[in-house]
Amino acid sequence: MSALASGPRREPDHRPVAELDVYAAALSGPARGLLARWDDGAEVALPLRRWLGPATSADERVLATAVGPVLDVGCGPGRHVVALRERGVEALGVDVSRTALRLARARGAAVLGRSVFESVPGRGTWRTALLLDGNIGIGGDPVTLLRRIRALLAPSGRVLLELEPPGAASRTGVVRLAAAGRWSRPFRWARLGVDGLPAPAAIAGLVVREVRPVEDRWFAVLSAASRAG
Repeated sequence: MSALASGPRREPDHRPVAELDVYAAALSGPARGLLARWDDGAEVALPLRRWLGPATSADERVLATAVGPVLDVGCGPGRHVVALRERGVEALGVDVSRTALRLARARGAAVLGRSVFESVPGRGTWRTALLLDGNIGIGGDPVTLLRRIRALLAPSGRVLLELEPPGAASRTGVVRLAAAGRWSRPFRWARLGVDGLPAPAAIAGLVVREVRPVEDRWFAVLSAASRAG
């Protein structure tokens, strides 16, 4: 979740609903936008059009380094899985949003409807895991998420991770989503900046092998600590 919106917004006067319902409404009507508000009032405009479109040039440059099989965690509408398939790379997406999964399948992406913390096929065999589009925030605890990802990877596997830019503060907390005039119930999320990456990666047993900008976004490559050297 990036691209901070400017200025406060008046909260719509509606009863909060499940965050997946708000997300589904946004995916179904992207022109209305999707907003996330942190518990301190900071607001973030989310890049719906990018998520719903084809892989961008920045996406393609990052995906060019992915070795199959690839697990896309929080795959959304599936643009990364589709782009990898077009490269001839085996990939599977997992997501909890039925609407996102429906859109992904319509594009020809192989996806499963479940959380990464549930049973995921191929444990210990995935050579690349994707945590792009702010998905390091899943669950609101980057260490727990990275530990789970490490358990799913092959011994030589790695994580391709998208981060907030240098100087951006890392944080964990509670956010709410807004779309189509509705606000969601609060749920836990996190954001992780370049400067805040080394500590949670090390605790999770991963080593930061590379951090680099690609166009206006920042990415990192992590590998298992036992393979670093």
